[in-house]
Amino acid sequence: MPDAQPDLPWLGRPHTVAAPRRRSPAAVIGVCLGAVAVLVLGLVAIVALNRTQAPLANANFRDAPTSQDLPPQLPGGAAGPASAPPSPSATLSAPSATGPQKILKLADHPILQDPNAGLQNRVCNLPAWQSTQDGAEAFFTAASKCLDAAWGPFLEAYHLPFTPPALHFPTGASFETECGTIQVGIATAAYYCENNLYVPFRGLQTDQYGNNPGVYLALFAHEYGHHVQEVAGLMDAAWQKIYEAGQNSPAGLEMSRRKELQAQCFSGMFLGAHVDQGGTITRDMYNKAWNDQETRGDNTSRSHDHGTNAHYASWWRAGATSNRIADCNTFAAPSSEVS
Repeated sequence: MPDAQPDLPWLGRPHTVAAPRRRSPAAVIGVCLGAVAVLVLGLVAIVALNRTQAPLANANFRDAPTSQDLPPQLPGGAAGPASAPPSPSATLSAPSATGPQKILKLADHPILQDPNAGLQNRVCNLPAWQSTQDGAEAFFTAASKCLDAAWGPFLEAYHLPFTPPALHFPTGASFETECGTIQVGIATAAYYCENNLYVPFRGLQTDQYGNNPGVYLALFAHEYGHHVQEVAGLMDAAWQKIYEAGQNSPAGLEMSRRKELQAQCFSGMFLGAHVDQGGTITRDMYNKAWNDQETRGDNTSRSHDHGTNAHYASWWRAGATSNRIADCNTFAAPSSEVS
């Protein structure tokens, strides 16, 4: 299990000032000067405390680029980044023909270049898990709001056309998407297609996982990670390579694994940025999600398009541990790390 994150550093100690025994003019002046000094020190301490809201394990992270991180004109005709990161409460912009555009790049995509960029540490409050259709819908609806608040400002800082994905909770044995008819089964706990995120309750295997909200949240955050790829242009760029190579060719399958393992890393980033922040994403949820990753992947599904169970776990843990998006650059990784 991952080590507990360190406490924030102690930033100062309380000051005490003894009253003088004599009230000579010099003493009065000294007391006044001392009071002013204490007031100034107090203000400095307050400013320092307000500024040092650093992540527990990510003291040097930035949640969005500054004007010095990217060139004034991004590749692909996209506009340059804002001079200051948008606030987490900023209104999310909708894509338009003349506004922010996707950037169809992979390893050299702008969001993957800054070694200090990560998600803002935030509080996420979710309802208690209930293994029912209504309970799952309430849980994932709340989770989607936290994911929107985490990824929306980050992507908008790169002038990417962020809009939240549409949520669907199909109840039948199959459901229709723009990607075709999807059969609900063990391999379909959640599904993403073209700005739509589907969570069929019967695919969650609640009889096996029971009251394990961390497992369900990591799964949901993985599918949301595909939405991040879609908005950024990574998804389209990856599928271009897959189609060029052939979907079932060795090169096509490797590109699919790179895409899936990056979504794993994005899922880990989200849980790592929200655990122990005072909300309902607890250390227990995080630890159970951490351990569950070893049970998922191509060794379990007997496919070749998601990555081995070991790699499925290692990329999720890389994101969860560092909360650095540059550490999720699966497209730059050697083939041995995405097998």
